[in-house]
Amino acid sequence: MIHGFNIEDDLVCEGIIGDGCGGGRIFTIKNEKLKAYDPQTQSFIVLLEDVLNAVKISKSGCRIEIICKDETICFDLSKLKTVS
Repeated sequence: MIHGFNIEDDLVCEGIIGDGCGGGRIFTIKNEKLKAYDPQTQSFIVLLEDVLNAVKISKSGCRIEIICKDETICFDLSKLKTVS
C-alpha cells in the first residue's frame, strides 16, 4: 500500500520518478474518471472523464494506457489529452 492505494489493483499505477511525466504520482480510475494523486499536496486532479468499463491501466514514460472492455485509450500526460 502506497498512500492508501493498492498498487496491485489493476486500476491503479504508479508514476516512477525519472520515468517521464507524472513521476511520484499515483494514477487511478474511479467513477469512470482517470485521476492523478499527488502525495506532496495530497490532492487529486481529474485527467480524463467518461472512461467506460476500464479493466487495467499502466504507465510508460508520459503515456498512460487504459484497457477497457471495448477499446484501449492512450492518454499522453505531456499533452494532457488522448492520442492514437
